[in-house]
Amino acid sequence: MSGTIPFSERNTPWRGILDVATGCYPLFLFGGGGLGRWLPVFHFHEATPVGLEPYLRYLAENGYRTVTSEAIADYVRRGGHPGSKSVALCFDDAWASLWTVAAPLLRKYGLQAITYVSPDRMPDLAVPRPTMDCPGGAAPEVDHSATPFSAWCELSALQASGTVDIQAHTFRHTMVFSDSVISGFVQPGYLRHPHLYPRLETGAGERYLTPADLGAPLYTQRSRYSDALRYDNPGSFEACTRHVRENGGSEFFKRQGWERELRRLAESHQGHYETEARRDAAILEDLATARAMLNARLNTDTVRHMCFPWAIASKPGEVAAEKAGYETAFGDRFFGGRSVRPGDPPYRLMRLKHQHLYCLPGLGRKTLFSKIGKS
Repeated sequence: MSGTIPFSERNTPWRGILDVATGCYPLFLFGGGGLGRWLPVFHFHEATPVGLEPYLRYLAENGYRTVTSEAIADYVRRGGHPGSKSVALCFDDAWASLWTVAAPLLRKYGLQAITYVSPDRMPDLAVPRPTMDCPGGAAPEVDHSATPFSAWCELSALQASGTVDIQAHTFRHTMVFSDSVISGFVQPGYLRHPHLYPRLETGAGERYLTPADLGAPLYTQRSRYSDALRYDNPGSFEACTRHVRENGGSEFFKRQGWERELRRLAESHQGHYETEARRDAAILEDLATARAMLNARLNTDTVRHMCFPWAIASKPGEVAAEKAGYETAFGDRFFGGRSVRPGDPPYRLMRLKHQHLYCLPGLGRKTLFSKIGKS
């Protein structure tokens, strides 16, 4: 099988050019008058006071109101417009800063947001962390600890407050290996974004790859929620990691020919691809588990919307989302409008980067091109 990642899944400037050329961006980005039939949806990730507050101030000072998932679904599926100057704000992944920074600022400006949560990533903490509006408290730094996401107790408080609408971001938010050709090995210094460590079969069970798995073979990886068929080679994983452990650990990588040793060892074991049926079942299980766990842990029944990680959707993902009981999902599609309109495919809705929020009509407005010119 080919290890090529499809163009639709690549983060490339060419995609932006294609979208501009084919009219996918709302006219208000280019200085057009109003929003028309568009419902703009902007997405954020981490939040810092200096980074987030100006956006919220811009919305408040220019009379915008924020809506949540039910309003988006009603507009897409039934044409119920949420009202003029309506926008939606999304905070993907529910990083700790959603609780410590974003929620206090949303309250300050009387706004709401949506967050997309992956339950498998959320920590259990005994008590919520201090927030930026705690008496005498300083603005929290970005959390680089082992628990960088919002905790369950914090999510419960956000849900109860009505400030943040909590929805699903799949259960695991994970990658899988998708090709049998070895592209490298885990070496000392192998550090990735938390969501980029793939899920794999090790021979001792399924788990995430970690930097401690020195010697583990690496392959092309893609989103679990794409149409990729997962590739696993537990024999190679066990043989290579054991070989490194027994030959000095990190010191092994200082000797001549270490890569040839590992490659020869890895290629002596046969791996396997999952079937299409197994892929489809795995995606459905993940999406259904996410919804069930969020509703159970938050004591609610309102989790019925989702966002695909990295905006990578697929036909198997769309089918699974509908089967799992979701009403809407955000995921990329070619030639789709980058905001929401009635009649849009409910499992392939699209959003705008948060930087484009300043293109909304109002005092201090920018356009897409003035933003690009200053970047």
